[in-house]
Parts: sequence; structure tokens; C-alpha cells
Amino acid sequence: MALIVKICGVNATEPADAAVRAGADFVGLVFHPKSPRHLAFDAARVLAEHLRGRVRLVALVADADDSWLAAAVEAVRPDFLQLHGRETPERAAAIKARFATPLIKAFPIAGAEDFAAVARYDDIADIFLFDAKAPEGLRPGGHGTAFDWQLLQGRRFVRPWLLAGGLQPENVARAVISSGAPGVDVSSGVETAPGIKSASLIVDFVFAARNHLTHSEAHL
Repeated sequence: MALIVKICGVNATEPADAAVRAGADFVGLVFHPKSPRHLAFDAARVLAEHLRGRVRLVALVADADDSWLAAAVEAVRPDFLQLHGRETPERAAAIKARFATPLIKAFPIAGAEDFAAVARYDDIADIFLFDAKAPEGLRPGGHGTAFDWQLLQGRRFVRPWLLAGGLQPENVARAVISSGAPGVDVSSGVETAPGIKSASLIVDFVFAARNHLTHSEAHL
């Protein structure tokens, strides 16, 4: 089975097209004002229509209220909502019921103890995402930092899952091998500056991930 690849934080047409061309499975659009990848709803609507039918669309939010979620869903009509904040199982279930949209639930990981919360979302989330825990006081996700991927080796979950945090073309093969991940999620690792996606890095990342190659090997 092919590795699942998600390119998150896409905010322009060129990297969006690169993600499709490279064969990514998901493209994530970010609705979090503190993020350099944040999209206004009107811009997101245009980008979503450009991508619709070519890749699965994910709308990422963090601890959003219902009005914000409604605006994101109306703009994107996503295939998945990604909850990247501190949403409780009860809140996640309420979001899924109200918006009738499958959920990706992100979990911040620093140590083995951080996996304890995952089972509480078994009957709610459709996909789990394991990301590096953000430094204290900073927004969740998109920092380019990694956790110990071997913490995931041999673990079993009832839902499909993605590995995130600090991934880039140079290390994604090692990350997949170390963690046993069935899927990967990248944002800052395919950027030339915060919020500026590189089409060539996106293509390199997907190729390296799917072929379990290092960045240098991919160019031999």
C-alpha cells in the first residue's frame, strides 16, 4: 500500500499544483490567524475550487468556535476537518456531528506518555496525526521541530495515522523507516521561508517519501 502524503499550509496556486503533480493525497488549508500559512476565507474558496476533484482537501483549525468552523467549511467544503488544538473528545464529537465532515485529530507528542489520550478519540476521529509538541506559548504545529520517531515503532492504533513535525525531503525516508508510519504530513519542511511553499521541494518530498529515499539519493 502506497504511503499517504499530506502537504499542509498550501496558500498559493503554484505549490497546490505541485502537490497534485507529485501525487500527494491531501492538501491542507490553514485557518489559524497566528500562522504564516493562514488563509482568508475568500482566498481559500478560490484555491479550494482550483483543487477540487484533484486531491482531498483538509481545512485545519485550532480550538475554533462554531462560527469560524462554519466559515471554513462553507469556503472549502473540505473532505476532512483537521483539529490541531486542544479539542476534547466531546468537542470533537460535537464538531463532527454538526458539520458532518470526517476528522483528523492532531496530538502533540514529546514522550511516550503523550499517546495516552489517543484512545479517547478512537470512535470520533477518522485519522490520527502525531506532531511534535510546540514550544511553550507558541501556536500548535508548523514549527519544523521533530520528536523521537521511534516512539511510534510497533504501536498499533484503530485509525490510520500520519507522522508530522520536522519532516523534509532530506529526512522523510528515515522518519518513515524509524516510525513505521503509514503516512506523513509536511508544512515548513517544503518552504523557503515561513508560509512560502516551494514547488520543487514538494515534488522532492513526495518522491523521497514514497520511495523511502534521502534527498541526495532522489537526485542520483
